[in-house]
Formats: sequence, structure tokens, C-alpha cells
Amino acid sequence: QVQLVESGGGSVQAGGSLRLSCAASGFTYSRYCMAWFRQGPGQEREGVAGIYSQGGSTYIVDYADSVKGRFTISQDNAKNTLYLQMNSLKPEDSAMYYCAAAPSMGWIGLSPHAYNYWGQGTQVTVSS
Repeated sequence: QVQLVESGGGSVQAGGSLRLSCAASGFTYSRYCMAWFRQGPGQEREGVAGIYSQGGSTYIVDYADSVKGRFTISQDNAKNTLYLQMNSLKPEDSAMYYCAAAPSMGWIGLSPHAYNYWGQGTQVTVSS
């Protein structure tokens, strides 16, 4: 049974940093796309960053334009944990952040409709 558990959210001031973690169980990252999504109040869920392992140390990574240069996605295969390092946070980054997974033979993009498994979310609040 696939299970994703996020942690690391919190409240920070603009310009600050947070690192989100997603502990995965029930599968290994091989042949899975992993991604972070966020959803603010009254807003649609949007893709933030995604990663796909091509084997060995080769990965495909993808970011939403709004977070490029500020956020970094990574995964630790030994710990089966996905991370999202968020720097230079802005108030508009405030949202519930979700970890998601999808079995795949290649990178599938950042549409939430493409992902099968979801965590419960962790709240990020950035104050100005």
C-alpha cells in the first residue's frame, strides 16, 4: 500500500526558507514520478516541482516558472524520502503543499490529474 507523509511546513517571514519532506512507503522511487503540488484557498492545485529517476544518478527535474531559482526538489533513495528546499519565500507561496507519486516509464509532467497517490499535505504560511 502506497503511503506518502509530508512534514516540514510552518510559518516564516518573506525571504525565509523551509524544507519539506515526504516519507514514502509501499513502493520505491524507481519508475515513479514524484512531485510537489500546492493549493491555496479558493485556488486550483498547481504543480510546483517534480522529479523522475532515469536510473543511477540521472534525474529529470521540472519546476513551475514561479519557483525556478528558489525551490529545489531532491530525493534520497536510501531513505525513500522526497524533499523540497524552498528559499526566498514570498507571501504568494503560502499554500497547503502536497507530495504526490505516479508509476511511470518516463517523466509525465506537473498536472495533478496525472498522479495517483497523494499525501495529506503540510501547510506553508509566508508573512510579509
